[in-house]
Amino acid sequence: MTETFLQKPQPPVTIEPWDEHNRVTAENVHPTDWVNPKPEGRYNLVVVGAGTAGLVSAIGAAGLGAKVALVEKHLMGGDCLNVGCVPSKALIRAARATAEARRAAEFGVQINGQVQVDFPLVMERMRKLRARISHNDSAQRYSEAGVDVFIGTGRFTDRDSIQVGGDTLRFFRAVIATGARAAAPPIDGLEATGYLTNETVFSLTEMPRRLVVISAGPVGVELSQAFARFGSEVHLLEAAGQILVREDRDAAERVETALKRDGVRIVSGCGITKVSRTEGGKLVEFDSEGGCQSIVVDEILVGVGRAPNVEGIGLESGNVDYHPRKGVIVDDYLQTTNPRIFAAGDCCSQFKFTHTADALARIVIQNALFRFPFMKKKASAMTIPWCTYTDPEIAHVGMYEQEARNKGSRSKRSSTSSPKSIAPSWTVPTKASSRCTC
Repeated sequence: MTETFLQKPQPPVTIEPWDEHNRVTAENVHPTDWVNPKPEGRYNLVVVGAGTAGLVSAIGAAGLGAKVALVEKHLMGGDCLNVGCVPSKALIRAARATAEARRAAEFGVQINGQVQVDFPLVMERMRKLRARISHNDSAQRYSEAGVDVFIGTGRFTDRDSIQVGGDTLRFFRAVIATGARAAAPPIDGLEATGYLTNETVFSLTEMPRRLVVISAGPVGVELSQAFARFGSEVHLLEAAGQILVREDRDAAERVETALKRDGVRIVSGCGITKVSRTEGGKLVEFDSEGGCQSIVVDEILVGVGRAPNVEGIGLESGNVDYHPRKGVIVDDYLQTTNPRIFAAGDCCSQFKFTHTADALARIVIQNALFRFPFMKKKASAMTIPWCTYTDPEIAHVGMYEQEARNKGSRSKRSSTSSPKSIAPSWTVPTKASSRCTC
């Protein structure tokens, strides 16, 4: 082994269930025999986090000839590959195939016998697809592209340095791309009872016969419909008066009709008061229409949103301001309170989509590596498209009519140099990435 490789291999990371497909994925995105390179000199760009924003930042900068380091403590590929776009779309496609088979007679196609779902096989297909794709986000691929890949926890130790293991990486510029994690509501007994999120639901090997889904946001409605089509008894609980509160009412109502058609029981305007274990399963108690109700289920799936990963990475030492709920504070150029450090993706944006993280990373590359003012790009120059992959799908680009009305004369946003959280009042369209959303 050459003298440039000195650190010991990193401990293995397992992905449940630990089958042949997940072993392939783990070996690609967190290889057990990976030895971090020995840092030499100062990097043009150090990227913390190897999700979509981090991967795009790293490989884009390396492609321009910059000396780049990429730091990831867990699984390269982030949410999109491991617990977001890839596994969720695999399940949604299988659920749609199930629904189409059951409706085949409407198209003159006769199926003899009952349509049955082999749930373990559905999940194995998902793991197989994820394993096949995982090479694209692998440590080996990025290393071969000229990026110094460090597997381990990165922590800012100064305004221009990050420590990984026993090594210090010094940089001219850095990008925080640590993403976000599943959040959980403060419900009495929820933690002790146990629950699933998008980060754990794809590890299931047996289909829950009875399922409660908390929150009718994109994750909640997509997976509610999928599991109902597989044959689960699904209850979807939402505190607001409608599902998909960020969508237009008429569009959300069409999706709600489709969910009910597929057997999802929707309870809106409810407040969950307590969760506990009983002999029959997990008891969920909630208030609805002025009365107390309860459901006993096998599993609880929580989809209330995402919390930015800003703790434990030394942002204070890097002189980077952040908010525990809003994330890293950035200006319109995605620059933090430390001029050397930028941020991109779910850790700083309220639009937690893969294609948005991709687009923000491209802005960071340009703003961090080029000093000419006329080459700077603003995050506010984007119009955000998004899609929820129910059946029917619901999608839009930019602001809805009511949102535009609410903004009124504020629709023309003036630029500012002071750091702040990225807001949704974006009106100037640019090309959007075609990558999927989480």
